[in-house]
Amino acid sequence: MRLRRGDRLVIATHNAGKLREMAALLAPFGLDAVSAGDLGLPEPAETAPDFIGNARLKSHAAAAHGLPALADDSGICVTALGGDPGIYSARWAERPDGSGRDFGAAMARVQAELGDASDRSARFISVLCLALPDGTDAVFEGAIDGTLVWPPRGDNGFGYDPIFVPHGDRTFGEMSPAEKDADSHRVRAFARFRAACLPE
Repeated sequence: MRLRRGDRLVIATHNAGKLREMAALLAPFGLDAVSAGDLGLPEPAETAPDFIGNARLKSHAAAAHGLPALADDSGICVTALGGDPGIYSARWAERPDGSGRDFGAAMARVQAELGDASDRSARFISVLCLALPDGTDAVFEGAIDGTLVWPPRGDNGFGYDPIFVPHGDRTFGEMSPAEKDADSHRVRAFARFRAACLPE
């Protein structure tokens, strides 16, 4: 299932931050990458019980329109919360009035539910799924462990990045895009995808 230079590839996301990261990772490989949002494709409901299932749902929904599609399903799993928010990471950020997502509120909810728990460990997980219009797919997973901090730090990244410290003492939100792209859950999943599917 190897793509070739010049192939058109749909990045099956409507998330601007995720799109930026994926486009930057794909840039060296000569693909004509376009987002699902730019093509006007609908955002499917994420009804699967795990990251793999939701990545498959999103990639196959986009590939059904005739082009190969790459989807990411990712989230943060907090040990002391039994793995929550997990696959519900984006949904924890949904505003009650349906007007979009507020990750400031989602991070505050994580902190409130943690309370005075001494275990602040968490794991970011990313699953990439490449789906072809013929219905075949390939799945690649990456994860990175870290520690949660409060209050949030840094204005870079997106989602829960400002409260997650993967190593050292800086959050993903305090790192430059290039620093985060050097090692993250998505980068680790992408390395497996690259080895299997991208042009040499």
